[in-house]
Amino acid sequence: MPLSITTRSAVRGLRGAIATSNYLATEAGMDVLRRGGNCADAAVCAAAVLNVVEPHCSHLGGDAFGLVWDAGKRKLTAVNSSGAAPMLLTRDLIGDRIPESGFLSSTVPGQVAAWDTILSRWGTMATAEVLREAIHYAREGFVVSRDLGDSVAGQLGRLEAFPDTQAVFAPGGVPVRRGQVLRQPALARTFELLADQGLRAFYDGEIGERMAAYWVANGGALRATDLAAHQARVLEPIGTTYRGYGVFEQPPVSQGHILLQSMNLVEAFDLGTMGHLSAEAVHVCIEANKLAHADKDRYTTDPAWSPFPEGLLSKEYASERARLIDPDRATPFPPAPGAPPGSDTTYLCCVDRFGNAISYIQSIFHSFGCGVLEPSTGVILNNRACGFSLDPRHVNCIAPGKKTVHTLNTYMVFSDGRPVIVGGTPGGDVQVQTNLQVLTGLIDFGRDPQQAAEDPRWQRGDGLAVGVETRAPSATQEGLRARGHDVTRLGPYSQGGRVQVIAIGDGGVLTAGSDPRCDGCALAF
Repeated sequence: MPLSITTRSAVRGLRGAIATSNYLATEAGMDVLRRGGNCADAAVCAAAVLNVVEPHCSHLGGDAFGLVWDAGKRKLTAVNSSGAAPMLLTRDLIGDRIPESGFLSSTVPGQVAAWDTILSRWGTMATAEVLREAIHYAREGFVVSRDLGDSVAGQLGRLEAFPDTQAVFAPGGVPVRRGQVLRQPALARTFELLADQGLRAFYDGEIGERMAAYWVANGGALRATDLAAHQARVLEPIGTTYRGYGVFEQPPVSQGHILLQSMNLVEAFDLGTMGHLSAEAVHVCIEANKLAHADKDRYTTDPAWSPFPEGLLSKEYASERARLIDPDRATPFPPAPGAPPGSDTTYLCCVDRFGNAISYIQSIFHSFGCGVLEPSTGVILNNRACGFSLDPRHVNCIAPGKKTVHTLNTYMVFSDGRPVIVGGTPGGDVQVQTNLQVLTGLIDFGRDPQQAAEDPRWQRGDGLAVGVETRAPSATQEGLRARGHDVTRLGPYSQGGRVQVIAIGDGGVLTAGSDPRCDGCALAF
């Protein structure tokens, strides 16, 4: 019998809905919707607040991806804005191992260019209005959440390696803690400059010049010319069908194709008759994700360097690969070369009264990114360069001006030519695993968004390793072991996703859910 108990009810409305990983960001985005802004305005407002209140997950120095549905034009557009490796960042400069922190671990930040593209193409409000709440929380302060407090304490050694970062988040060596007020005046000044001068000032003005000068002074590869050259890419989404629905994702360099390939494989099996959270259904999803992920490790990188094989999304290819799934036996999966996992990311979704929708994600990769905070701007840069391989034979080998394969992905599900599900999650490589679980829960098992966000989850590792939350039925855990999975029991809400999802029903009824695994919430009106 499917689980029905949730920690909270789904929220419902008709004029707008937004769900984010932090309640301050959700409230700020909802305020924009109530004041007449659309989902583009609300999403960028919430995303900016998240940079302030979740600096370990996303920041001005990170990347961003989004799917935007323009209801008036009936057009779905993908915005990919990850940055390239700086032109001076070569294999010879790096040496034997790409560092996970410091001045040689960053790619060009793309997030602010994504905001600029989203607002200029679809927004209705002035940039200063959209950034108002982020400026307020950076200057006046906010109360540190559980998630941020735990992250600072857990990353203290990493932060202490960079005195300017430590001065903000662990002054005197004492980490900021839950319930304490945190102010970031340098970051507030940066947001104010962006509000006054426009978002491109991040790349072409004094903000970029200060960051580049700091990187030069500390032996880094980033230069002002790298920043000035960056533009967000506006692309066609990639998609497939699943049980009569259209499912759309980010195109490469995003690894969103893994979700689409997984759903193509799962479609060959009747999950509904297997039962929600049954060992049979979970096993099929795990094995499908393994097969899809194997293609990512072989093919996915910057399409300007190596085009993505579109045949990987065909139903014919899926039918061939689905034959490799043994319903009664798990198969091993070798570890992926090159890229360490990263999970500190933030996701949000929003639907407005006009029927527009956005599915949006931003990240600095690992917790606090490269660990470096530029003191005059308060900006933390990503450590996305460690997503590259150093193997010259690997499709994702690092090269100047090249973008690494990216874990960030978002989805939107359509029926009869309109969106019916908007959602996503953080979680590094676990993102596509979590998205598969949520979408099969919604489509195959009739879960509502809050139930799907809270349902017990699994998390696949290398080889036969699978972590399963203890709230999952014991029969499921034992059934997976019987099939050869190496099952580890996870805490009741400790899987790596933080799902946010909105369903759009008949009559335009919006139903939103938010994952209790984070400090966020969903609101609708």
